[in-house]
Order: sequence, then C-alpha cells, then structure tokens
Amino acid sequence: MSIGSPDSTVGIEDHPASAEPVRTAATPHGKSPSRIAFDRLRKDRVAVICASIVLFFILIAIFAPLLAKLEGQDYSTFHTDLIDEYGYPTISFNASHWFGIEPKTGRDNFARWVYGARPSLIIAFLATVVGTVIGVVMGLLAGFLGGWVDRVISWLIDFVLSLPYLLFAIALVPIVESMRGGSFNLTPQEQASIRFYVLIFVLSFFGWAGLARIIRGEVLSLREREFVLAAKAIGVPTRQVLFKELLPNLVAPIVISASLALPAYVTAEAGLSFLGVGLVEPIPSWGQTISVATNWFKADPMYLWLPVIGITALVLALALLGDAIRDAFDPKTRR
Repeated sequence: MSIGSPDSTVGIEDHPASAEPVRTAATPHGKSPSRIAFDRLRKDRVAVICASIVLFFILIAIFAPLLAKLEGQDYSTFHTDLIDEYGYPTISFNASHWFGIEPKTGRDNFARWVYGARPSLIIAFLATVVGTVIGVVMGLLAGFLGGWVDRVISWLIDFVLSLPYLLFAIALVPIVESMRGGSFNLTPQEQASIRFYVLIFVLSFFGWAGLARIIRGEVLSLREREFVLAAKAIGVPTRQVLFKELLPNLVAPIVISASLALPAYVTAEAGLSFLGVGLVEPIPSWGQTISVATNWFKADPMYLWLPVIGITALVLALALLGDAIRDAFDPKTRR
C-alpha cells in the first residue's frame, strides 16, 4: 500500500501526530515485583483479615495504659478484699473488672491481659529486625565475596543451627544473672529487664542463620548476572554493589522470612515464659500467666483461656499472613 492511497490518507487523518497513543491492554504498566506482590495482598481476603487482627493486637499493646485507665484499674494493684480465704475470686466479670480478677492476688485480669500483649510483640518484632539485619548482611558477604569469608560465615551458620536452642536459652539466663551479682542480689525489676534482653538476644542469635543461608544461595546466583558484572567492571565499590544492586533483588526472601519468623518468636517467648526462663514479675506476660493459671483451671477456667486465646489468635493471624505474603511474592508456591 502506497503512502498516497486513500486508505493511508484516512489512516493519517484519523490518527494525527499530535494525538496521544491509544493504550491497549497489552501495554505494560511498569510495576515493580514488590508493587505487584502488595497488589496481590490487597486482593487476598484472608491476608486483609489477618492483617487487621495483627493491627488490633498492636493497637492494644500501644494503648494498654489508656485501656486500663478506661477500665479504672492497673495491672499491679492487689485486691485482697475480693478473694476468699482459699484464694478464689469472689466476683466474676463486672463493670469494674471486665475480665474478672486473678486468683490469690486479686489483680485485674483485663489490665494484665492488655499489658501482656506488649512483651510478646516487642520481643518478636525486635528479634525479627535484629535477626533479619544480621542474616542479610552475613548472607550478602558470604555469597558475594566467597573464598575464606564464605567458608567462615558458612561455618558460623552451621554452628548456630547445630546448637540446641532450648538448652541454650535455659542456660543463658542464670549465667547472665550471675554476672550481674546473682539472682538473690537483683530486684524483681532488674531480673525482669535482664530476661527481657536475654530473650531478644537468644531469638535473634538463632534466627539470623537460616535467613543468612537463604540469602547466600540467592547471591551466589545473582553475582554472575550482567548488571552485577557491569557494576564491578566500571569500579563500583563493593558496598554499593551489595546494597544498591543486589539487595533490591532480595526483597522477596527477606519479607517472606521476616513474616514467618514473627509468629515463631511470639510462640517462643510464651513458651520460655511458661517454662520459667522467660519473663518474670513485675512484667505481665501471657506465657507467665498461662504457667500460673494451670493451677487454677478447674476453679477459674477463664483465667487460663484469656491468654491462650490471645496467643492463639495473634500467632494464627501472623502465620496466615506470612503464608499470604509468601504466596504473593512467589506465586509458584500457591496451592
């Protein structure tokens, strides 16, 4: 067909040069993989519900003082006039004590419940952040530098993964307390603070190794790609190659690992507190409450069920949200 043909003339008139090109369905939108993953998450009803539940518990932890003040109670006041001579509560749920009171001490259950959400979330989030940062840095260094650096870091990863996590956590608490003068010379607040930081250290120490191994494997496959070789060829500093070129390509495994670590850390904190090597008084803790409540289950079952429901709902929401994040970032894993 010639330029001067009627068909071509009509085509030119219908589509002048100044008009905007018509966007077709095949035109790419230029979205990044992370943007596409978050779009999938927004369309996932289970992920939205679980994120709302997690946000609910975060708000409870943040506004615990306000909620306790709204009820008119606090978590440390003893109400011995509301328990009988055997330690059993003489009242149930009422306007003054929304969740009743604690057996033997008479402390308010609602105030202790909302404050108990704080250490679980703080420890889990801090351990996740610390473990993720260490794991990413070690994995990047091992995979990119190779040689003796890779061998040393790989040996450290294998060493950490071979340690018995539970025995390590149980043994570390008395060791740290003895370094501070022994448990008999420490106030309850000092003991609680020591155990709080020991828990964060233990969970972070055992949490970085698995992520470092994943990141190392990803970097080993990425370091031979053209964009990395080009950056090295023009003399880009190693630090910039690691954190400007490689790190953006590792968002998916990092986000997936962090989202799956959170529920594991919440459960670990509750389990260690239940075993007596986690948090102690005067810091309220759901795991600590469960440990005490098992002795009063027949007389006051709600005293046990309240922290159990809190931990179960939070861990289940975090776990399902982690699965949804994994599926959003890696659609091949969808069931």
